[in-house]
Amino acid sequence: MRALEQIREWPVGHAAAGVATATGNLATEGDLDREFALASVTKPLVAYAVLVAVEEGAVELDQPAGPPGSTVRHLLAHTSGLAFDTTVIMAEPGTRRIYSSSGFEVLARFVADQTGIEFKDYLHEAVFEPLGMKSSALDGSAGHGARSTTADLLSFAGELLNPSLLSPETLGEAITVQFPGCNGVLPGYGSQRPNDWGLGFELRDHKTPHWTGSANSPRTYGHFGQSGTFLWVDPAQGVACVALSDENFGDWARAAWPPLSDSILAEISADRDTSAK
Repeated sequence: MRALEQIREWPVGHAAAGVATATGNLATEGDLDREFALASVTKPLVAYAVLVAVEEGAVELDQPAGPPGSTVRHLLAHTSGLAFDTTVIMAEPGTRRIYSSSGFEVLARFVADQTGIEFKDYLHEAVFEPLGMKSSALDGSAGHGARSTTADLLSFAGELLNPSLLSPETLGEAITVQFPGCNGVLPGYGSQRPNDWGLGFELRDHKTPHWTGSANSPRTYGHFGQSGTFLWVDPAQGVACVALSDENFGDWARAAWPPLSDSILAEISADRDTSAK
């Protein structure tokens, strides 16, 4: 896939990327086994483990957790009212979309208390091990402390396109807007009205500006990290993309990421048109 060659020109020390469909990896570029700090791409992995805990009956989405009036659902959807990196309460639950890494730390402790299993171990057993993600680990905050490889995250992307660890219904709810109409700030991109979010996944919808491409459908969901990492899934087109780097998010990423996504989708569309003829 020629589109992935764009990462060779990124102003980073190292980068790797891949594109997946429900049937497997479509194309890759770079060292797929190189470990990168994920930063906030940690959150969808953590969220997936929490959703496994929900399906196992260990916790419930509407079970109280976090600040008074908050639930597991609020914490996953960044509407618990907690501040970004402290447990200061800034709003009533369900009223504002306040992006909160501390909320995911509170969530991880809650799941650990309910299951009796340290959360990093629960994440490993619930997600990493069954998906064969042998190079992935949560070494720090449940909001931003995981490390992984492109190969491992492509396995996770494949799971999102064709779920085996969750029911399609649970995943469907996770990628549906929670607490519609909540406004908030999308880190790196400013105020969004509304700032739609699912359960641990950021939803593209009609946000602008955005880190995905203009060709990505409104149903696209995923996450990016301040360490220069992203994962998106476009269910309307049956495609997922993972890109990891070792250069912190900034103007270079705002300039480079959307064209990469658009080029990938254009190339896939052209190939599909050719195959259909």
